[in-house]
Amino acid sequence: MEAQRALVRQVGDRVRESQEALVEGLVQDIRAQIGALDQEAAARSLLEASITENVVAAINFLRQGIDPDQLEAPTAALAYARVLAQRDVPQSALIRAYRIGHQRFLDHTFALLDDLPAADRVPVCVELVRLSGQFIDLICEQVGRTYERERDRWVASRSGVRQRWVTDLLGGGPVDRAAAARALRYPLDAVHLACTLWPATRMTSFDLVAAVDDVRAHAVSALRARAALVVPTDEYEARLWLALPGPPNAPASPPGSASSSASASASASASASVPGYLGAPEGSPLHAAFGRPGAGLGGFRTSARQAARIREILGTRLGSGAAAAPLWVHYDQAAPVALMAGDLPAVRDFVTSTLGALASAGAREAVLRDTLRIFLDRHRGHAATARAMSLHRNSVQYRVHRATALLPRGERDLADDFNVRAALLAVHWLGEAVLATGS
Repeated sequence: MEAQRALVRQVGDRVRESQEALVEGLVQDIRAQIGALDQEAAARSLLEASITENVVAAINFLRQGIDPDQLEAPTAALAYARVLAQRDVPQSALIRAYRIGHQRFLDHTFALLDDLPAADRVPVCVELVRLSGQFIDLICEQVGRTYERERDRWVASRSGVRQRWVTDLLGGGPVDRAAAARALRYPLDAVHLACTLWPATRMTSFDLVAAVDDVRAHAVSALRARAALVVPTDEYEARLWLALPGPPNAPASPPGSASSSASASASASASASVPGYLGAPEGSPLHAAFGRPGAGLGGFRTSARQAARIREILGTRLGSGAAAAPLWVHYDQAAPVALMAGDLPAVRDFVTSTLGALASAGAREAVLRDTLRIFLDRHRGHAATARAMSLHRNSVQYRVHRATALLPRGERDLADDFNVRAALLAVHWLGEAVLATGS
């Protein structure tokens, strides 16, 4: 028995050496096989942290012979279970992820046993199946209890009730609008501007609530909003809707009908009434992603989807090493990138093939890209670009010349500059995630 335990410890050492590859494969498998867990960047980060800590705990369980009665689920695993409960993700998706992880862990482990003597291999495999099954059962029991407790608490709270109504409204199915409006104390027949808010730095849940309320008050005052609705997405993020001043939306009508045209007109009118892009209140520690204003329930949903897209690209940009200073970005500022950001490998291929050497990740190339982007945005005006960047006109000319020289076909690529402009915009918003690798 002691010899067998020594072999199991040896296998645990081998798994630890290949831990990074195992975690990476698990993240990819679970996201691919369980759609409910393939969420935006913040939730994906929590998923990866949970998987990483679970793998480390499993390896230690094998190597150290931990007493099952003393086994505790990793902190990140429990935190992830709570977030899923808050987001109304079924518990079955969470447990299925653990079953997939168990199978992948065994496959990975068995592949490391080829050099063991045949007489040792079968007993070790049996012991690995027993121990890993015991580990998964105990961890699933703990995260399951955590999920259920958090779900009960969340649904019972006022925020949870609001979240359930908002989930129903955003789901696209039939919903009692009048009952929803009463429960939310928010007019669904208005023109809506949606926003997603999340912290730029670590903060307590109490501080986050206070910061979100500051933003709500600031936005209501700046936009003269009729009402505001704040709904936490989870303990790290909140959604904000503002009912903008203007005519209420007509009842839902088929596209092309008179009332449908009136609804579109109301949305356009509201967009025009927003005084530029709403900026952050002084000292706000929050990032903000805004949709476009939209009328009625359709606008409520569409503006929220657009805000979520901007949230996703900002998560990618911040995750690639960009500064974490609070960013407030509106959909119109990055709409083309928001529409294509769901396929980062394809965007990276487009950027690198379009920009050539200008897509390198160096600081020099970054300065040249920004200059060329602003130059093209200002209709190739050297003076206008110099004013926008607080540079001398000659400096702008030099940078534009150097940037153009790095394009695959030089000046010919700017004859029809649509692709170059799109690629520069993608890099501006998505950062190093879409630049050439290995540069």
